[in-house]
Amino acid sequence: MRCKIILYLLIILPSVLMAQKQKADSLLNLLEIEKTDTGKVKLMWELAGIINVYDPAGALLYAQKALNLSTAIQYKEGESKSLGSLANTFRKMGNYTKALELNLRKLKLEEKGKNPRNLAFVLMNIGIIYRYQEEYPEALKYYYRSDSVIRENNLEDVKYYIYMNLGDVYDMLNKTDSAFSYFNKALILSSNLKNDDYTGNAMTGLGHTYFKQDNAPFSLMYYRTGIEHLKVANNDEVLCEAALGLAKLYREKLFKNDSAVFYASFAQTISEKSGFSNWQLNAAKFLSTHYKSVHNTDSAFVYLNKVLVLNDSINSKAKIRELQLMSSNENFRQQELEESKRIAKKKESSNCSYYLSGCLSRDSFAYTFTQQDTNSYPCNKIPGDTFIADLI
Repeated sequence: MRCKIILYLLIILPSVLMAQKQKADSLLNLLEIEKTDTGKVKLMWELAGIINVYDPAGALLYAQKALNLSTAIQYKEGESKSLGSLANTFRKMGNYTKALELNLRKLKLEEKGKNPRNLAFVLMNIGIIYRYQEEYPEALKYYYRSDSVIRENNLEDVKYYIYMNLGDVYDMLNKTDSAFSYFNKALILSSNLKNDDYTGNAMTGLGHTYFKQDNAPFSLMYYRTGIEHLKVANNDEVLCEAALGLAKLYREKLFKNDSAVFYASFAQTISEKSGFSNWQLNAAKFLSTHYKSVHNTDSAFVYLNKVLVLNDSINSKAKIRELQLMSSNENFRQQELEESKRIAKKKESSNCSYYLSGCLSRDSFAYTFTQQDTNSYPCNKIPGDTFIADLI
């Protein structure tokens, strides 16, 4: 469901942002004093995961360093986690092509490993990228592969996520029976866990499903109850989604315009406070359409103007993001190039040292038996040259 797929263009609440920066500062302090390479790798991928929302360039840098170091010390778990951190950062930036590429690299590692949890999550993350791009059949393919791993290994704490993601795709495909089945499974799990956020998400999904099935009473019940759970969980983004779903229900199924306006205005207020541009736009469109339908031209004009302003703002942000993507792609390419050069140079140095050692041992042997053969093994050609040419 949209509630599980967070858009990169949101603006982080100051209190949340402050908490993230404090945690990032703590990790940076630990990184400065960490002595072990594996410890450094862990801290860097954790740091990247925290700062990728407000500092994606910094997140890419730390995740790339973590990947390079873990590769150098052959720390497979570190390689996998670092690739995942890179993929998640690119996904949040909207660079789905690069995110998919990195997740597929991570998948190759996990398929050879022995950590079913990691395997389940990378398969799910690949599915999420396809879902972002509205390639629903591909998303389902990877979701079901993830589901198989989860069921085979009885990963109870992961089941909620796969149920919600499967329900989401079936909701997008308007396959309400399947959507209901998975949202309901997610709700049962969330109720057992007594998690308001999980419960609010699942109930919002069921509200959507019952709406599409023309079951207004049940849609109303799940939307309203879900909203209460989401308020407790402070999940404002899904709260906007549920409130607009309820507004649509009141207008189109229950024909209660006052209630429709109330919940659409509520979504507008929450989205403005939290900086969710897309939900602001959706709420403004709803209210503009509603007021036009009841011939309230003044209010319709106000919200139509908001729609125009928000569209301009979102389009402007999209153009900025395109430039950021181009820059991040180039920075990432340069970092990979530098790492390749470093590895090649290290190989060249190692091969030359090995060859020099061979020269000296053979020279000593020749000196013992026949002195005129001491120049039979010149060391003026570095064997690594061929390797470097192949690498380039």
